[in-house]
Amino acid sequence: MFLASLPPLPALLATLGAALLAGLARGFSGFGSALIFVPLASAALGPKMAAPLLMLVDNFTTLPLLPPAWGKADRRQVAVLAAGALVGAPAGTWLLLQADPEMLRWGFCGLALAMLGLLASGWRYHGRPAVPLSLLVGGASGVCSGAAQMGGPPVVAYWLGGAIPASRVRANLMLFFGINGLISAGVYLLGGLLGLEVLVLALLMAPIYAVGVWGGSKLFGLASDAAFRRACFWLIALAAVVGLPLWDRLR
Repeated sequence: MFLASLPPLPALLATLGAALLAGLARGFSGFGSALIFVPLASAALGPKMAAPLLMLVDNFTTLPLLPPAWGKADRRQVAVLAAGALVGAPAGTWLLLQADPEMLRWGFCGLALAMLGLLASGWRYHGRPAVPLSLLVGGASGVCSGAAQMGGPPVVAYWLGGAIPASRVRANLMLFFGINGLISAGVYLLGGLLGLEVLVLALLMAPIYAVGVWGGSKLFGLASDAAFRRACFWLIALAAVVGLPLWDRLR
């Protein structure tokens, strides 16, 4: 039964390779895992497998980060964004369930490039967090997470440019991503997206992703933050281009 739940070997190897690259990106830059993994894994497994698979693995491997974040985060701000995500995630998951798989892959690659543009532009929101705007940002993050697990960039752009201390921003992000992951897990479970094949692949992928995160964190000290972020941007762009359905017709 275990072997029967695995995809063909080329798709499995492509997925595990994408997991390693995504883990490296997460380890040395703190972001980019979904932007790299989802376009590549969607090409190998299909969108309905790629997003739930990353959700399970990323949430499991980052669990140790949550207790420290709980003590340092502004829990009220996080709760407001999480309320928005609670509304947005079902809408994103509905898109994942209902949209044509090929159109979803085009959408995922386009979304990855759009989020990359937002991150690379350096634009940040510099105003004070307000409840209506926080709900909107949380809702947008929830939609992106439900559809493709790409809910990070809107929140990063919203929180990183304000007057909040960096340590508080990091704790806010960690806590929000943890809660958003739980929301996605619940919605995916209700939508029937967490089947046996996803669970088996998650067990295989988790150690490789964790090694990538560990290796990326070690590599971070060998070069400047700017150099590693540029490398990550190029990697995200390459993943989005390689994941395009356009290449299926050339095989």
